[in-house]
Amino acid sequence: MQNTTNSIQNDSLIHPPGFYIIGLISLTYTNVYVIFLAVIYVITSFTNCFVICIICIDHHLHVPKFIAVGNLAVVDLVLSTSLIPSMIKIYLLKDNFIDYTLCFMQMYMYYAFLTLESFSIAILAFDRLIAICFPLRQNSINTTTTMTTIITSIWILTLGTITISTLSMTYLSFCNSVQVNSYFCDYAPVFRLACNDNSLQWTFATVLSSVCIFVPLSFIVLSYTCILFSVFQMKSVESRFKALTTCTEHLILVAIFYIPILVIFMIGLFRVEIKPDVRIVGLSLSSCIPPCTNPIIYSLKTKELKSRVRLLFQRTFNIQRHSVHPLHKK
Repeated sequence: MQNTTNSIQNDSLIHPPGFYIIGLISLTYTNVYVIFLAVIYVITSFTNCFVICIICIDHHLHVPKFIAVGNLAVVDLVLSTSLIPSMIKIYLLKDNFIDYTLCFMQMYMYYAFLTLESFSIAILAFDRLIAICFPLRQNSINTTTTMTTIITSIWILTLGTITISTLSMTYLSFCNSVQVNSYFCDYAPVFRLACNDNSLQWTFATVLSSVCIFVPLSFIVLSYTCILFSVFQMKSVESRFKALTTCTEHLILVAIFYIPILVIFMIGLFRVEIKPDVRIVGLSLSSCIPPCTNPIIYSLKTKELKSRVRLLFQRTFNIQRHSVHPLHKK
């Protein structure tokens, strides 16, 4: 067989030169969808880079809340970059081949940052929990050190776990088809191509998916249960409304990210048959839309960030005006 002769055989393992991503090229109206994704990626890149730059430049925003916001922006940017450019490349160059090593690198980046996305949204829930339930102790509980430690710990744990699950793929032999029925080097579609035992990979997929979805989501639900309990103990209706208003944008983020993910998880868990086009579009949108909407719905709408952006633009405008008119002050 050609695949076998072109493969790298190490002991009893057969590793092909690469894989063919066939999910995207079989889509109806691929050109329209790829243009849509390109627009999404441009918006995602611009808005998240803008948020990151503003937070880095302005030392007034070096506080726990905006450390969490900046973390989400970084995760959004990398998650989107791990996926959309490769999809555009497949369409523009008509080249759906991906090298064996690059396939697992893409797989690692995508799942690592999808997991970080889930936990980053939960971190924002923690910030809201402390701010509303413990307003007098907020500055002593949710310190810069505390937030940095939480974020760093989650990154280390996530990257380490996804490294192990991705490395487990190298113990699989691919002696038959190398056509991946997805829009990128997806974990489950790739390990299903293996011709040896893939039960370990199936366990990783099931357990890690459950943990990465339900642990952060459970924390978010618990946080908002505590928040609602605290809010309804407030005597002033105005205070209640103000407290709930600060949570609205975050709840929208939770809905945009978790509802599609939960639907996809349930479809996979119960092996529900759906059309390939619907599955691919649904899966890709669930990963591409949240990084685009997060900065627009949440980050750029926060009062502190808007005021700092306005002040920064005013300073920049004044500096430029004075440089053009040096005698302006006279």
